[in-house]
Amino acid sequence: MSDGSALFSDGKAYERLMGRWSQAVGTQFLDWLALPKGLRWLDVGCGNGAFTETLIAHAAPGEVSGIDPSEGQLSYARTRPGAKLAQFRVAGAQDLPFTDHSFDVAIMALVITFVPDPLKAVREMARVVRPGGTVATYMWDIPGGGLPLEPVHVAMKTVGISAPMPAGVESSRQDSMRALWEKAGLQSIETRVIRIQVAYSGFDDFWESNSVPVGPVGKAFSEMSPAVKEQVKTQLRKQLPAGPDGRIVYAAYANAVKGRVPG
Repeated sequence: MSDGSALFSDGKAYERLMGRWSQAVGTQFLDWLALPKGLRWLDVGCGNGAFTETLIAHAAPGEVSGIDPSEGQLSYARTRPGAKLAQFRVAGAQDLPFTDHSFDVAIMALVITFVPDPLKAVREMARVVRPGGTVATYMWDIPGGGLPLEPVHVAMKTVGISAPMPAGVESSRQDSMRALWEKAGLQSIETRVIRIQVAYSGFDDFWESNSVPVGPVGKAFSEMSPAVKEQVKTQLRKQLPAGPDGRIVYAAYANAVKGRVPG
């Protein structure tokens, strides 16, 4: 299954790029789910375990299984001290290697836009969750400008470069998420927007974090000439909202959806 695994094979680099923000938005997502302790959770597209670790610390699950197509990401996830409870295995979202009703909850954290057939993935999540259980996801609102990397996209466009977007960008819209959950036969569907503050100590912190060679933007940077990369860097210096102390702070936001398996 080609669901972005090659773009996110380096778990350590991903942690610098997005790990801290995925944990910040993940905590609010778990608060919104408001599920009891001791449940069996499935983390679909768990990547390097950033959300898995947050899940274990914040939701007190009884069991956690994490699947991802990238062994490189999973290798990093297994080193996380806070993720020892989880069992990690290589698998794709569209063909989950579990029997029906194996879990109480299945979630997908910041993954849905990288899945070629998101409806198939949601139906698979619903299949492996027991009747009455929860299926949920959240994803940065990419069309709405909610991605933590949005300033890089704006800078690229300003200097005449097409900003790289995942093929399934439309899946990050709130109405698209609701439609997927409805088509998958889920009930009691709710959606919400989750907002966080993105902060960097200064421009160097921003640049070093966001130019790492993972994800669509990292791939785009790796293919740029030094001159073009410098153009983007100069544009970012102009447009980023730096305070008197050099700190850079701006908002990012994700859309979320949850539903219940009928039964």
